[in-house]
Amino acid sequence: METRKQQGRKQLVITLLVLLALNFAGYYFFKRIDLTHDKRYTLSQTSLNIIQEVKEPLYIDVFLEGQFPGEFKRLQDETRQMLEEFHAYNSNIIFQFVNPLEDETQRDATMRDFYERGMTPISVTVEDKGKSSQEVVFPWAVATYNDKSTKVQLLKNMMGATTAEKVVSSVQHLEYALADALNKITQKKEKKIVVLKGNDEMPDRLMADLIKQLRESYYIGPFTMDSVSKNPQNALKFLKKYDLAIISKPREKFTEEEKEVLDQYTVNGGKTLWMVDAVQIEMDSLNQNGTALAFPRDLGLNDMFFKYGVRIMPDLIKDEMATPIKLASGAQGSESQYQDFMWKYAPFVYPDPTEYKGASHPIVKNMSGIKFDFANGIDTLKNGIKKTVLLQSSRYSKKVGSPVEIKLDIVTEEANQKDYEGHGYIPMAVLLEGNFRSMYENRVLPFKDPAYKITGKPGKMIVISDGDIAKNQLDKNMQPLELGYDKWTGNLYDNKGFLMNCVNYLLDDNGLINIRSKDVDLPLLDAEKVHSNYTMAMLVTVGLPIVVLGLFGLLFTYLRKRAYSK
Repeated sequence: METRKQQGRKQLVITLLVLLALNFAGYYFFKRIDLTHDKRYTLSQTSLNIIQEVKEPLYIDVFLEGQFPGEFKRLQDETRQMLEEFHAYNSNIIFQFVNPLEDETQRDATMRDFYERGMTPISVTVEDKGKSSQEVVFPWAVATYNDKSTKVQLLKNMMGATTAEKVVSSVQHLEYALADALNKITQKKEKKIVVLKGNDEMPDRLMADLIKQLRESYYIGPFTMDSVSKNPQNALKFLKKYDLAIISKPREKFTEEEKEVLDQYTVNGGKTLWMVDAVQIEMDSLNQNGTALAFPRDLGLNDMFFKYGVRIMPDLIKDEMATPIKLASGAQGSESQYQDFMWKYAPFVYPDPTEYKGASHPIVKNMSGIKFDFANGIDTLKNGIKKTVLLQSSRYSKKVGSPVEIKLDIVTEEANQKDYEGHGYIPMAVLLEGNFRSMYENRVLPFKDPAYKITGKPGKMIVISDGDIAKNQLDKNMQPLELGYDKWTGNLYDNKGFLMNCVNYLLDDNGLINIRSKDVDLPLLDAEKVHSNYTMAMLVTVGLPIVVLGLFGLLFTYLRKRAYSK
């Protein structure tokens, strides 16, 4: 008996020494082990670099707290796990989960405050043993660092997706959303974006939401191409100060001098985002008259795009995978009745990796659907520039040449699969990367420039064959609505997310956009099966662990008695 006591003391001392050694080693050697098969909690090097830049306390308030369905509970748990990883690498990152509606007396004021800040809550149905109730969920967080703060959208909007599908997509997007928010409030603005004017581009109020979003991370300024006619060399020097030029829906032809300025900007490594219509037609004309003529729009850009390796065709894409428009279908009493119809000239583009390789690119991977209006087809040409098709029309789509008369009554047209045989999969957004060669190579220059180059630094360019992709609607007070939101149908498309990804990719120098490529396999319970087999589910999830624990306890007690009874 005395020998056993000595052995017990010896084991206790050894155990204490091992624990002390492990704690001492853990103080000097930091290591996190991710045992998930998809490594969802393993932070990318980009996230770690951003986290390390947090030198002072950074507070994150997460409003996912309260009573809500299991899917949102999973989103809450995944958000907490991700923030715990952030905190583990930097204790300056402090987070808390808050129930914004905990004080019922302030419910209306709280709801109003969230709406004013652009953090729209959602109403969900909570079911418990056949009983249903409505709850309000705020899938948002706010990160604050010093005197700067930014909101974080935790639940992605995906049109037509179930709540479970939205949660899975949101978890895949979680690290990017949090790292992007931290990057916005901890890093100083460095990159500069110029929005080109002077060729009847889209008015500022119609792309106000995109500009507002871009201002959170970049400096933005306008540049009027009219200055090119006065002093093209100075205009080019001024333009070179910017890292990215955005050209949104120009409607006036570019002069040769203006094209040389843009060409030399591109050759010298400047990034450009083109959103161009090659066919002239507006939805407003159709709504007024029920019919409108679509005809080619000559912007004088064909030779420049051709040199770079793409060609925007003067045709319209007609797609059975379309977005709805609301039209009057009759009257009931003194009020008009409206109905949703699929508008085949407004393609609903969904990047599917099973259909084309470009859908796996970080710009569009894991994105929901994007709305186009009167888009044109893009042809790609061989010229040594790498081209990636980011977005394309569906299998059941085709080109309609212009000029052509477009009528609203096309909404009643019945689809015929044979009409689309041999067509479909038409590129609508293309990324170009490489060393661009000047379009004026072996040609007379419109103006002499001592710094003229035929080829120069590697550059990037994205060409989108729809000038309205960045257009936000206006409310009744003529204030801009969120980009991608259709006030007539209530649908929210991912236009803003796509364009922000385009800009981030063109300007990204810290790899933040690559976090979006992360794949997460998040299994969720089937709510219908759980409800129909509620008793069995409770026995398996609650009863079985208790039984196993009880058997383990009995076995441990038996073995202990057996060992010490000798």
